[in-house]
Amino acid sequence: MKQGDLVVRKSYGGDVLFRVAAFAANQAVLRGMDYRLLADAPINDLYTVRNPDELGGTRQARVHANESLRRMNEERNRQAARVGYTTALDDRRQPFFEMPGRVLHLDGDANYLRKSMQVYNQLKVPAEGVHCHESQMPQVLMRLLPQFHPDIVVITGHDGVLKQREDLEQLSSYKNSLNFVQAVNVARDYERNRDSLVVVAGACQSHFEALLQAGANFASSPGRIMIHALDPVYVAVRASFTPFRDTINITDVIAHTISGRQGVGGIETMGRYRIGVPNLKAVNSEQNVNIV
Repeated sequence: MKQGDLVVRKSYGGDVLFRVAAFAANQAVLRGMDYRLLADAPINDLYTVRNPDELGGTRQARVHANESLRRMNEERNRQAARVGYTTALDDRRQPFFEMPGRVLHLDGDANYLRKSMQVYNQLKVPAEGVHCHESQMPQVLMRLLPQFHPDIVVITGHDGVLKQREDLEQLSSYKNSLNFVQAVNVARDYERNRDSLVVVAGACQSHFEALLQAGANFASSPGRIMIHALDPVYVAVRASFTPFRDTINITDVIAHTISGRQGVGGIETMGRYRIGVPNLKAVNSEQNVNIV
């Protein structure tokens, strides 16, 4: 067994697919492939997986991910219809232009960041993605916020409850919740208004209450459960495309995440989407027609 191998834990019935991130003595540090879970396990409790598609949990996670993408597309189309925008048409034929909320996405996992950016690009969400270790996120965010001026910040990666730590109220019982809380504090020092800067924070089993108290609008995990890699992205997309006059429908957003209300929660928050006129592409198109 070597670093980078795909493995599952025998003692958990092979329920979650991991990648070996590092070794420490007779232990392996594991990062979830479908869920934002950071774990460790004895090497002799692991076995290597050569074909992940044969695992029922992996197949189910991918089904959920496809369903989440389908829901994002459907919501995008519904939102477009509400403002009279037909995405199938050439945008030069629309009288206005769109300004979705801009996202700054910090991720502790490079693979998850790549998948997240693919979703943002597919849905035409303006987004900047940065990969950094969870412990570096407060410093990185302090540098990047004035540079990108985002409307929405996603602070995520891997987390988990430490073994033999039963006091779930203490941040010391979590692997990365303290890092996420400190990053949220940086975001709130930069912008106190929760409607001006929407903060989505946390990963698997993160300290939900501490993240909200620090200033997050949406966070994981109320039930201290595993959350899917795309759950923070789904919330950010909904915030990006909810009009600035409207409150993001918390119940609907959470219900349509893969993890549900045990995995994600939040507070009332205004959306960050705007439209503007005129659409310069349409104006230039009309001018070209008149010239001809």
